[in-house]
Amino acid sequence: MTIEETRATLDKYFNSEHADTSTLADDVVFKIMATGEEQRGPEAVLDMLHGLYQGAFEADALLKNMVISEGKAITEWDFVGKHVGEFAGVPATGKEVHIPLCVAYDLEGNKIKRARIYFEIPAFLAQVGAL
Repeated sequence: MTIEETRATLDKYFNSEHADTSTLADDVVFKIMATGEEQRGPEAVLDMLHGLYQGAFEADALLKNMVISEGKAITEWDFVGKHVGEFAGVPATGKEVHIPLCVAYDLEGNKIKRARIYFEIPAFLAQVGAL
């Protein structure tokens, strides 16, 4: 994939607020690096993201930086919102959070094939008073 194709695929995915499964490979794998948990397939990925953004939190991810190469990208985000459901063993606190988030993407054939999610769980725990 060219840099332009990689950017176009990611732009389409991000502009859909991570809901456009046509940008995901049929065998896509999203891995949460802190826990090793993997979600396989577009629907599982969509369910995980929905659970994070609308279940455990009422949150948005604000893009800070993106580095793109041919078929690869690294993104840095500010995950900002309210903790409204159980997450990392912590029941809902109602507290506002601002959590650093980084995602590394691998793309093939104009689709996202893999994503490695680096979510700063220690920052979350500190912000909700669970440390």
